[in-house]
Amino acid sequence: MVPGMPFPPDFLWGAATSAYQIEGAVDEDGRGESIWDRFSRTPGATEDGATGDVACDHYHRVREDVALMAGIGLRAYRFSIAWPRVYPEGNGALNQRGLDFYSRLVDELLEHDITPMATLYHWDLPQALEDRVGGWGSRETAERFADYAATVFGALGDRVPIWATLNEPWVAAFIGYYTGRHAPGQQDLAKAVRASHHLLVAHARAVEVYRSLALPGRIGVVLDLQTASPDGDSDEDRRAARLGDGYTNRWFLDPLFRGHYPADVLDLFRGHGAELDVVEPGDLAAINAPIDFLGMNFYMRRLFSPSTEGLGWNERLARDDDETTEMGWAIDPSALAEQLARLRAEYPPIPLYITENGMAQADTVSADGAVHDPRRIDYLRAHLAVLEAAIAAGTDLRGYMTWSWMDNFEWGFGFRPRFGLVHVDFATQKRTPKDSARWYAEVIRANGPAGL
Repeated sequence: MVPGMPFPPDFLWGAATSAYQIEGAVDEDGRGESIWDRFSRTPGATEDGATGDVACDHYHRVREDVALMAGIGLRAYRFSIAWPRVYPEGNGALNQRGLDFYSRLVDELLEHDITPMATLYHWDLPQALEDRVGGWGSRETAERFADYAATVFGALGDRVPIWATLNEPWVAAFIGYYTGRHAPGQQDLAKAVRASHHLLVAHARAVEVYRSLALPGRIGVVLDLQTASPDGDSDEDRRAARLGDGYTNRWFLDPLFRGHYPADVLDLFRGHGAELDVVEPGDLAAINAPIDFLGMNFYMRRLFSPSTEGLGWNERLARDDDETTEMGWAIDPSALAEQLARLRAEYPPIPLYITENGMAQADTVSADGAVHDPRRIDYLRAHLAVLEAAIAAGTDLRGYMTWSWMDNFEWGFGFRPRFGLVHVDFATQKRTPKDSARWYAEVIRANGPAGL
């Protein structure tokens, strides 16, 4: 394959969302409270006090939303399952009504020839587990996750062919328990380090359960891999970038694919009073067990320079002359190319899905009733060109899920940033496909962006 030629004929073109960001119905049909329900109601935690209480009301609009996906021509849809909708207390009594919702969603997707891609955990931990055992700071949460996974696999595993155990465990561990910008809003580096390991143990346990059931599909994990670059030309800048890469990328890549944590990051954490003292015999071998694919969420390059504060670096997400998204992230497709080349060079070959990639901007409905978003089309075109080149260079890329299918609740940023291919009027819940959705439909029909 060469750049400019079509993607593989069975390439999965799709889009992604997550449960708390779109479903709403947080207190309906037996769903329990999640850490994001609690956190988003904390004053100052989210922009304008926004919550996912209603979000896109997807829980009540599944048929409408899937029909819209089919109209665009999606071949795959990546969604997540809300653990507290299935087990309101994290374990114990099963909430069958919650599980039935996902069964209906899967059936609806299959009826429209859309491949379901399910993620077991996209940050909405049952609040009961946080209250009772300390959430991901406790190994018990990983064991309860294995029980939850077994239930969901048993109910949906005959129809869902692609499973991800976790979405972005770095965010769940370090943004949730160290910086406190995400639920549960704690600021404890030692707990964050323990949480990161317990998340990987949960992943390993879920993979073990999946293998034991001899299901016909594939299972993997989704990491957010952020290209780490020095902000200047000094050795100190390069060292800061190397540690920043270890903190966000190697801390998860290395145990998954090499069977150990990176020594320099262990030393970094130890130097800040955070020992990884919860590793039990057999943990790393289990975490290192083969998976069927890696999901890669990619959005940004992070620029590092040395600092005497925090973990030893300053970081920024764009240079002064960079074009940026609504989030302040530089638009830099070369960063994606670097990350893909790095995976090919440093880690064992593995099938790869781009499970999230997209840009936020302040989209509005124009007087003609349409949503014109040419910058998003340019963004997608440029990143897809990088993927064509990566395939030609040897990356075993199986699919691309743009983030996101529709505008939604963007965590601490509330409803201001709009990533969707579909515009959502959050007051009326009216869906309007943007120009980018129509462009993406043509990409799917052509099996690639060449000429578009």
